[in-house]
Amino acid sequence: MGLSTHVLDTMHGTPAVGMQVALYRTLGHELTLLQSFVLNQDGRHPQGMLLDKASLQVGCYRLAFDVAGYFRSRGVQLPEPNFLDKVSLDFGVAHADQHYHVPLLVSPWSYSTYRGS
Repeated sequence: MGLSTHVLDTMHGTPAVGMQVALYRTLGHELTLLQSFVLNQDGRHPQGMLLDKASLQVGCYRLAFDVAGYFRSRGVQLPEPNFLDKVSLDFGVAHADQHYHVPLLVSPWSYSTYRGS
């Protein structure tokens, strides 16, 4: 199926509409930007999958979520420096024939993730 993500704003109880996200392929300390995008009304990639089954490869990836920018755009007063700026999730794909869903639950002060279905 490929690779997908979904972001929920746990402070407001809504999808993280308008959050900036970047997807990288990683090799050691080297990053290759694959795409950057803005989350849609459902807190998801506008075209659905980030990478389809044919494009997903075994290896390491990073999703970088602009958490501080998102909450500032929602009018949340953040301290300087803010606690969370960009949340980067580094993860591995061991089986490119499987679906990898990487959700993020986030507030200005905390986040959690897991491998979803």
